[in-house]
Amino acid sequence: MKALLLAGGTGSRLRPITHTSAKQLVPVANKPVLFYGIESLAAAGITDIGVIVGDTADEIRAAIGDGSSFGVTVTYIPQERPLGLAHAVLVARDFLAQEDFVMYLGDNFIVGGIGELVDKFRAERPDADILLTRVSDPGAFGVAELDATGRVVRLEEKPPVPASDLALVGVYLFTPAIHEAVRAIEPSGRGELEITDAIQEMITRGLTVRSTVITGYWKDTGNVADMLEVNRTVLDTIESCLQGEVDESSEIVGRVRLGHGARVRRSRIVGPAVIGAGTSVTDSYVGPSTSVANDCVIEGSEIEFSIVLADSAIMGVGRIEASLIGKNVQVTGARSTPQAHRLVLGDHSEVRITP
Repeated sequence: MKALLLAGGTGSRLRPITHTSAKQLVPVANKPVLFYGIESLAAAGITDIGVIVGDTADEIRAAIGDGSSFGVTVTYIPQERPLGLAHAVLVARDFLAQEDFVMYLGDNFIVGGIGELVDKFRAERPDADILLTRVSDPGAFGVAELDATGRVVRLEEKPPVPASDLALVGVYLFTPAIHEAVRAIEPSGRGELEITDAIQEMITRGLTVRSTVITGYWKDTGNVADMLEVNRTVLDTIESCLQGEVDESSEIVGRVRLGHGARVRRSRIVGPAVIGAGTSVTDSYVGPSTSVANDCVIEGSEIEFSIVLADSAIMGVGRIEASLIGKNVQVTGARSTPQAHRLVLGDHSEVRITP
């Protein structure tokens, strides 16, 4: 069995972070989201992985390499433009050949992995098996309608009137029957070849499309709020590991992971939290559900429920919370209370200013 791991896409909901970085490489607990997907596939016994790449191909290649560090073999498959999930299957046709495969969206996060799902598919081998979860806003997803046996009878992408609250999670299992279906469909109104249309084509042709409803934790990390929530969830599982230096004036409370060469002076860190290698925390407070990457500086500040990427500095700014701060960012305090705000913002930024 092979895997098709999708690592293209523009990451528009995570801008401006994704103007300069692939969305799948934004870290959760200081590890890129994409790595969790690769590890999940490897744990399920799938080691031959095709990675769909787009404009950020060079960055994805640099991060994953040949896959050997994960115990897998990686083949990179370029997709000229993000023209839909079914289009990704089309461009990966030579790699997939006539084998069954898992299609896994690289910005999805599933606690507990997919081992049981893969074992069930291998044992029963329907033409397709899709992963579903119950959501409060099904109109924002692909939605499935099931019969009494769990067989999928209808799929619809982002329906105005959803037939159920069962949304498609970004993991799909297919036999080679999917290839004929993706060739048969037409682009949707948004100009993409939708995987929901391809699966519906399989249903229309009388093929067996099964479903598995998961009750565990799943998130699409495509926006800041969900990214922070996934970071919180992963941090809840960490164990304490203090490899850096903590002076006598500092306090470490709860489960905190402190990387090599990190330094904590006259500060308080309350876990669960991760402080990366080479990072300096001075006269500051780092609160729960916070990940600070390597080689950062936090000085005279407070931060909680946030993600800070590498080589950034936060100095003298009071309290920060529920924030995603990119790489090489400087956040500093103003010398006096300003009468006007001075801003340098990237495209599609969102700023909230207290009157």
